[in-house]
Amino acid sequence: MRTYRQLFRTPEFTPFFLTSSLQVAAQTVSGLALGTQIYAATGSPLLSALAMFGPSLAQVIGAATLLSAADRLPPRAALTGLALVLGLGTAVQAAPGLPVWAAFAVLLGLGTAGSLGGGVRYGLLDEILSREGYLLGRSVLNMSGGAMQIAGFAVGGVLVSTLSARGTLLAGAALHVVAAAVARYGLGRRPSRATGRPSVTDTWRTNVRLWSAGPRRTVFLALWVPNGLIVGCESLYVPYAPRHAGLLFACGAFGMLAGDMVTGRWIPERWRQRLCVPLCLLLTVPYLLFALRPALPLAVAAVVLATAGYASSLPLQERLLSLTPDELGGHALGLHSSGMLTMQGVGAALAGGVAQWTSPATAMAVLAAASVAVTLALAPGLRPRVTDPHLRGDGHLSRSPS
Repeated sequence: MRTYRQLFRTPEFTPFFLTSSLQVAAQTVSGLALGTQIYAATGSPLLSALAMFGPSLAQVIGAATLLSAADRLPPRAALTGLALVLGLGTAVQAAPGLPVWAAFAVLLGLGTAGSLGGGVRYGLLDEILSREGYLLGRSVLNMSGGAMQIAGFAVGGVLVSTLSARGTLLAGAALHVVAAAVARYGLGRRPSRATGRPSVTDTWRTNVRLWSAGPRRTVFLALWVPNGLIVGCESLYVPYAPRHAGLLFACGAFGMLAGDMVTGRWIPERWRQRLCVPLCLLLTVPYLLFALRPALPLAVAAVVLATAGYASSLPLQERLLSLTPDELGGHALGLHSSGMLTMQGVGAALAGGVAQWTSPATAMAVLAAASVAVTLALAPGLRPRVTDPHLRGDGHLSRSPS
C-alpha cells in the first residue's frame, strides 16, 4: 500500500481516522480550557501547565496497570467505551464549583485511561491495514494529529473567549461523544487479539517480556528518550522567544508534517530501517545551534529541520512490530505510546529545571546534546541486520533453516 487513495479506500480506515482525529481535537480543546480555568482559579502557572500536560505523566500509571487489556478487549467496544468515559470526565470538569483538587483527580483518571486507548487504537490500525500498510497509516494519523492540535488550540482559544472555559470543556466533551458514535457505527465488530482476562499482574508480566528482548528494548529506548528530550526543548519556546513562540510551534508542526509525509509516502521500505539513526540525529542536532542564541530566522529554520526528524518514530514502530508477536502488538504499541508521552513530560521538567539555573537557550542545547549522546549509544543496536527477516516473535534472532 503506497498511496493515500489506497489507504482511504481500505474498509474501516476512514471511520478509524475520523475517530482518532476527533479525539485529538477534543483533548486539545479541553486541555486548553482546563488550563485556562485552573489558572483563573489559582493564578499558578505550574498548576495551569499541569492541567494541560498532566495526562502525559499519568500515562505511566496506565502502562503499569491497564495495558494487558489492550489486546484482550474487542477493539470497537473498547474505543467506544473509552471515548464515552473521556467525554463524561471532561463534562465533570466543567461542573460549577468543582474544587481544583477534584479537577486534578479526574484528570489523573482520564490520563490513566488514555494509556489503554493508545494500545487499542494502534493495535486495531495494524489489523485494518496489515503490517505492510501500517507505516503509511500511522504517518497519516501523525499528520492529522498535528493539524488537529493546531486547529484545536486556535478554535479552543476562540471558544474560551466566547463561551468561557466551562463552555469550551462541554464542547470538548461533545467531540468525545461524536468520536464514540463514529467508532460504534463506523468500525466493524472484531474479536480481541488475545485470550484471557486482563489484570495488573498480566500487564507487568507482558511488560517484562517485551522489555527482556535486547533488540526490542533498544527500539523502545529509541522511541522514548531522544523524542522526550527534544520535546523538553520545545517546552522552552515561550521563555526563549515570548513574542514569537507561536511561530516556532507552528513551524515545528509544519516540519513534523513534512517529515511524516516524506517518510511514510515516498521512502521505500528497503531504505526506511537504514534511516532510523539518521532521522533521530536530524531530530536532535539542529537544536545544538541554540547554544549560540540564534536570531529568529535561523531559529525557525533549525526548528523546521529538527522536527522533520520526528518521522524517525515511523520506521522504529515498524521494527517494533516486526519484533513483537501479533497477539501482543496492541500492548507493545501502547507501551511505546505511554512511555513516549511520559518521557515527554520528564523532558519538559528537565528542561525547565536546567533553564531555571542557566537560560532557556543553554537548556535547549544541553538537552539536545543529551539526545545526541543517547542516539549514538543506541545506534549499534538499530543498524539493519541481514537476519532481521528471521526474527522470532519474542524479539530474539533465530537461525535460518538449513
